[in-house]
Amino acid sequence: MTAIPAATPLASTRRSRACRWLRAVLITVGVLLLAAFVLDHLFPLHLPAPDTGSTVVLARDGTPLRAFADSDGVWRYPTTASKVSPLYLKALLTYEDRWFYRHPGVNPYALLRGLAGGIAHGHIVSGGSTLTMQVARIIEPIPHTFRGKLVQIFRALQLEAHLSKAQILDLYLNHAPFGGPIEGVEAASWAYLGKPATRLSHAEAALLAVLPQSPSRLRPDRHPQAARAARDKVLRRMRDLGVWSAAEVRDAAIEPVVARSLRAPLSAALLAERLHREQPRARRITSTIDANLQRAAEDRVSTYLSRLPSHTSAALLVVDNATLEARIYVGTSDFANPQRHGYIDMVAAPRSPGSTLKPFLYGLALDDGLITSQSLLVDAPQDFGGYKPGNFDEAFSGPVSAAEALQRSLNVPAVDVLDRVGPARFMARLANGGLDLGLPAGAQPNLSIVLGGTATRLENLVGAYTAFANDGIAGTPRYTTEQPARPRRLLSSGAAWIIRDILASNPADVEGGPLAGAINRHATVAWKTGTSYGYRDAWSIGVTDRWTVGVWIGRPDGTPSPGQYGAVTALPLLFQIVDMLPSRGGHARAQPASVSRRDICWPLGGAFENTPASLCRQRRSAWVLDDALPPTFAERDLGAWSAGLLSLRVDAKGQRLSGACHAAHERTIQLARWPALATPWLGVDDRAAAALPPLAPGCAADSLDRATPIRIAGLASGVTLRRAPNSDQPLRVTLRALGADGEVQWLLDGRLQGSSVGAAAQTIALHRAGPHTVTALTGDGAFSAVRFHVAN
Repeated sequence: MTAIPAATPLASTRRSRACRWLRAVLITVGVLLLAAFVLDHLFPLHLPAPDTGSTVVLARDGTPLRAFADSDGVWRYPTTASKVSPLYLKALLTYEDRWFYRHPGVNPYALLRGLAGGIAHGHIVSGGSTLTMQVARIIEPIPHTFRGKLVQIFRALQLEAHLSKAQILDLYLNHAPFGGPIEGVEAASWAYLGKPATRLSHAEAALLAVLPQSPSRLRPDRHPQAARAARDKVLRRMRDLGVWSAAEVRDAAIEPVVARSLRAPLSAALLAERLHREQPRARRITSTIDANLQRAAEDRVSTYLSRLPSHTSAALLVVDNATLEARIYVGTSDFANPQRHGYIDMVAAPRSPGSTLKPFLYGLALDDGLITSQSLLVDAPQDFGGYKPGNFDEAFSGPVSAAEALQRSLNVPAVDVLDRVGPARFMARLANGGLDLGLPAGAQPNLSIVLGGTATRLENLVGAYTAFANDGIAGTPRYTTEQPARPRRLLSSGAAWIIRDILASNPADVEGGPLAGAINRHATVAWKTGTSYGYRDAWSIGVTDRWTVGVWIGRPDGTPSPGQYGAVTALPLLFQIVDMLPSRGGHARAQPASVSRRDICWPLGGAFENTPASLCRQRRSAWVLDDALPPTFAERDLGAWSAGLLSLRVDAKGQRLSGACHAAHERTIQLARWPALATPWLGVDDRAAAALPPLAPGCAADSLDRATPIRIAGLASGVTLRRAPNSDQPLRVTLRALGADGEVQWLLDGRLQGSSVGAAAQTIALHRAGPHTVTALTGDGAFSAVRFHVAN
């Protein structure tokens, strides 16, 4: 066995020294760690809270619509390294800190190099700061002194101890200064370049990488030459280190430095404000808005409004029918203009809807089996319990179909239909479908609501009108994907289809109509206009397969805008917007099985094939729902004299037999009676066909003679009237309705001029030359008319 030599004194001494050195190192490390622990607790890091910073509202593709600065006035759009262009990250880390992922927060070599450079040149040439050290200075003000450098090193070590490299990098990406109120690369990219940081070119990445070194001196919007020189320095570094190829750098160096004026985005400003108000703690709010369509629409609205009075504003809402997501939201025509009350969001402001509710009324009447599309209605002066509506143009048209009444937005037929449906029930049905209407305090539902005697919002109307593209199901417009659509049944699919067909077939915008050429049709548009009392609100709502578009124009303060109404003011803008929208997409709704085409007869309203030829004065092709063929509305308080089928006994001479009156060869005949108030507008043949036979001699009077004949006194038919020589005053005629014992409505060429009672005088002014007709009409249908001429 070999003996183990004893340790020599020299070896023993060496081991002893090594142990003492190791012990000293361990003690030193322990002391340093203890000191670091104590200092970390005495001077803790103050990191920005994750949710601090400005709020940005984004379009659906991530384009910022509007930025809201934080309490310090800073614009900052939260981002992460995964949402930034790799080109930018390469440029940043290569130029600022190539060893970022390897050092513990401090790069000793870089510090020594910076110190040596400072000693050699007498000033700082290279600061030697790592990206972590720069983050330390960004989140905490640190003076540029030797003591400040030690503090910066300490803070960098703290950051590395508490955070991952990814977290440190994200702090830099979100808080690095880029000039003015801009912090973070995402905000800088949008503010200077108008694009997200994900889509940077080589040149743009290099520019944004160097900009935080001296954000004031290198701001590209103020100092483009200095910014370009700094950018090119980064490009050369990337080439020299082999990160980017020479060709890539050469192409990038050609690219000019062109920056926008430093400004926050301001699109869909009022919607962004609304979403920010609803989500005050959110930092990124993604809306459903299409950024390109929004900008184009804002330009269209601004240009269109430039020709209207200075205090006029406009609102526009465009909704995708399939998702109910809003793609365009213009709450005001000029957000920055106090003259146009640009701070008021008119998409959400309650206003009188004018006639825009009429399509829902006629749709409900279809569902109730009260009408078909061609049901006979009467547009004539009528009294509904003291309420006497007139038309917008103050003229009356007599017998009209339901479709014509809706297309022409006639008021009296709509009130007549509402009176039969019931105002309270109408409001309840609309509310059940998601369209809430507001009434003045203490007011009850009444007949004026269908003419605008209520309040609603543009967004509510647009949501309701989507029912005409979605089989009768309405919904709430959505401004973020998280918002619920709340679909509700408003009309049956058949009623919605018929009403849309009526609105899409309006003769006003076809060849020869007043709006001919107003729209370059890429898609069929079903549209309706409305004007509130006193010209305060002009509306137009349009529906295509893909879109529902709503336009409001008026003064936000509610003062009148004479001459501005739906068809002339809001409708042309609607057509312009429809023209700029993508026409592809959407779902064309097939004709529902519940809808059929049937021929009906006026004045009775029954099926053509079941109506004798003598009783069918006019044949009409109607859309019918669920095979319902309702008769023409019975007239109020007229009893047996009301419109409809009338059976009479007559003698051999065709004279009427009443009551107990009989004749040897009597027979029964039938008459198709028109509504009494339609009589003045009927042709001679129709009037004769519906006339009562004279009462046979010796027979007692019956209730059918209720309408007492009247005659106009003061003007004879066929006369020519002339103005007094050298007079520019209108001619005036004073007339009386002889034989009348109740209220008499006076019409000139179909336009209501006033009313009188009994044989009281009525004066009518004649402003223009040419042929005229004056008609006196009583409530029970008795009328008289005179036709005359006014010479030039």
